[in-house]
Amino acid sequence: MSRVDLKGRGAVSICGSAAGRDQPPQTASRRTTFYGTLFRNELLTTFRRWRTLALLAVLAAVPILVGIAVKIETSDGSSSGGGGGPAFISQITNNGLFLVFTALAATLPFFLPMSIGVIAGDAIAGEANAGTLRYLLVAPAGRTRLLLTKYATVMTFCLVATLVVALSALTVGAVLFPLGDLTTISGTRITFAEGLGRALLIAMVVAASLTGVAALGLFVSTLTNSGIAAMATTVGLLITVQILDQIPQLHALQPYFFSHYWLSFADLMREPVYWDDLVKNLGLQALYAGVFGSAAWARFTTRDITA
Repeated sequence: MSRVDLKGRGAVSICGSAAGRDQPPQTASRRTTFYGTLFRNELLTTFRRWRTLALLAVLAAVPILVGIAVKIETSDGSSSGGGGGPAFISQITNNGLFLVFTALAATLPFFLPMSIGVIAGDAIAGEANAGTLRYLLVAPAGRTRLLLTKYATVMTFCLVATLVVALSALTVGAVLFPLGDLTTISGTRITFAEGLGRALLIAMVVAASLTGVAALGLFVSTLTNSGIAAMATTVGLLITVQILDQIPQLHALQPYFFSHYWLSFADLMREPVYWDDLVKNLGLQALYAGVFGSAAWARFTTRDITA
């Protein structure tokens, strides 16, 4: 009798310990795999759309047009004017790397945020309009994780779009203009390698400057079932805020507009780097991302999904 009891207890102990050892890792592994698959599918869906590819093509074309325009203007040996961009465009003929800074300055006020607004505005509303949002929520991801996945996808697009502009500008600058050591805004000389490093850092700052726009677009996307309406509203808000940022009578409010410190990335080309406006810009973007991200979460987690 005792032998049977011992066997029974041993069997229970073995089964219990096996379940304790094996089950949690399997569950965690399956969850990690599922979330990774969900994010990968969102990326593939986003970057396979013709709309996304068209937006990236337009962004890549801007540095080409700027580079060609500067090359034509200076073909007679004259220097280009310093009217466009933060003290960068006049330096393009001396060093093609400055085309990267000029292209980012030219696309940041409108083209880049417009592209982000289109992608973010369509993130939730587009799924609802297509009738696929309900099926996404059937999966065990939950609304919060699905929203975070959508935001991560939009932020990935921010980074890709910024790098597309920078790489296009670097390629065009290398083809049309000389490369080498460059002079900073402060007048000091840095090596070409250090200039490339600063160009990469500037691209990262520009991408980070769009986090507030991404959160705003995602929030608008949770308010409607029409992707077109969400995209139009987001882009309309972008244009409105930037118009208000140019009105002198609103100078007291302008430091709180998400676009106010966008061009502060030019301070990374100073020696030493002037950090004040850069820190204000990143802090303001974090504030907008927190506020509108929380609003998007509150709306999406309580929304009655019928499509």
